[in-house]
Amino acid sequence: MKKLSRVLRHLFTTTASGRRAFPPPTLKAIQAAIAKGENLHRAEVRLIVEPALPMPAVLNGTSSRERARELFSHYRIWDTEENCGILIYVNLADRKVEIIADRTIGRLIDAKDWQAVCRTMTRDFARGAFHDSAIAALDQLNGLLQAHFPANGSRPNQLSNKPVIL
Repeated sequence: MKKLSRVLRHLFTTTASGRRAFPPPTLKAIQAAIAKGENLHRAEVRLIVEPALPMPAVLNGTSSRERARELFSHYRIWDTEENCGILIYVNLADRKVEIIADRTIGRLIDAKDWQAVCRTMTRDFARGAFHDSAIAALDQLNGLLQAHFPANGSRPNQLSNKPVIL
């Protein structure tokens, strides 16, 4: 029953659902929040929204965490000079947010802090407050990164700040 429920959620959550949850003004605000944060710390942040997994992945039981790891690799988020890439992955059908951090950042921040950022992002999703939740979570993330991995002068932007909706 649980598997069927998940299949149906993924089947009926479309790209249009992703665009409704994250319309252009929200995507621009997210991009600006990422850029602002990257002036305060040395990490490179990428946000990817996936309305639903491909059906073979759902049928194979792929978790949101596993999918986030795949996308971390596919989008080469690991490919930064200081091994400081971070993926914030939002899966709308599963109502999950996953954060995958490259090894330099992963060593600096505790799992409970990552989980707190994920909770900030998802707490208002049920009532459709994607914009405010995403910006609040990015502000929280930027504060953590500034405390643990502060900027040390200007540097090139290594990953696009533009959010992706799959």
